[in-house]
Amino acid sequence: MSNELSSLEHEIAETRERLARTIDELLHRANPKTIVSREVTTIKAHFVDARTGEPRTDNILKVAGGVIGAIALVLVIRKVTS
Repeated sequence: MSNELSSLEHEIAETRERLARTIDELLHRANPKTIVSREVTTIKAHFVDARTGEPRTDNILKVAGGVIGAIALVLVIRKVTS
């Protein structure tokens, strides 16, 4: 009986430790600073080649073209509606 009890106590302690680690990991993942850091890293990876560290001009030009096109569209719409 005491062997079963100590085994059960040991199992509860291990479960409690796993749960504590899981909660700590979730708190870290949900931290706004962690989320921002992860997103900045993702965006940098899109615009900078990881192997060479040089800018990826193809992606930069695509985004710049999209921004310029959107601005031009807004200006044309404003001109037409005025």
